[in-house]
Amino acid sequence: MSDQLRNIWKDWRLHITVLLIVIGAEWIGTHEFQIGPGVVMLLPMLYAIIIGIMLYFTPVISEKQSEKSEPLIVLGVSLLLAKIGVVVGPDLPDIIAAGPALLLQELGNLGTILIALPVAIFLGLKREAIGMTHSVAREPNVGLIMDKFGFGSPEGRGVMAVYIFGTVFGAIFMGLIAGFLATLTPLDPLSFAMASGIGSGSMMAAASGSLIGAFPELENQIIAYAGASNLLSLSTGLYVSLFIALPLTEKLYRLMTKNKFHDENGVK
Repeated sequence: MSDQLRNIWKDWRLHITVLLIVIGAEWIGTHEFQIGPGVVMLLPMLYAIIIGIMLYFTPVISEKQSEKSEPLIVLGVSLLLAKIGVVVGPDLPDIIAAGPALLLQELGNLGTILIALPVAIFLGLKREAIGMTHSVAREPNVGLIMDKFGFGSPEGRGVMAVYIFGTVFGAIFMGLIAGFLATLTPLDPLSFAMASGIGSGSMMAAASGSLIGAFPELENQIIAYAGASNLLSLSTGLYVSLFIALPLTEKLYRLMTKNKFHDENGVK
C-alpha cells in the first residue's frame, strides 16, 4: 500500500465528516412536491452533495483532504458497478422478454452526443466535452471514463461535472418534463415511462411518479415499463458507451476541433 493510500485511511477526521454527512442526509430523507403535472423529488444524495460543497468552504474540510478523497470516489464507483452486475444478472430473461423497443432504447442516449457535443465545443470546452457528452453520465459511464482516462483527466472532470449536475437537477428535470410532455403531447404515456429509465433510480422514480400522477389508471404498466427500461439502461448502457458512444464522441470531437485548437496531448 502506498503512503498516499495509507494516509487516506488514517485521516479519521475526513471519514467521520463523511459519515456525519451521510447520517444527516439520510435523516432528512426523501421529500417530493408537485408542480402542475410534474413531480420534484429531493433525495438524500442531493443533500449530501450540497452539505459537502458547503463544508469545503469552511475549516472543517481542507483542500488537502479534498484531494485525498479523489481515490475514494473511484472506489465508490467500483462498488456501484459491482452491485449493478449482481442486480442485472438474474433479470436477463426479463430483459429479453421486454421486446425490441426496450432493447434498442439505449441508442436514444446517443442524442447527447449529436446535440450537446457541438454546443460544448461552441462554448469553448476542450476534451472535457468528451466526458460530458458521451452519455448521461451515470455511475457506469463515470466508471468507464475513470478507467480509460483517469480521475484527474479533462474527460474525468467533464463526466464528474455532469454526474454532479445530474444528481442535483436530474430528478427535478425528469419529474417535470415527463409530466408536462405526457399531458401536452399526443404520445402514449407508456412511451414516456420507457424513456424515464436512463440508468438512474432517482430520475426514473421522479419521472414515473409524475406519469402516475397524471395517469393513475396506468400505474402498474408505467412502473413495469419504467423499471424494465431502467434495468436495460444499467445493463446495456455501459456496452453502448464503450463500443459506440465514446468512440463516436472522440471521432466527432476530432472532426469538429480539427482546425480550431489542439488538445492537451498536441493531437488535433
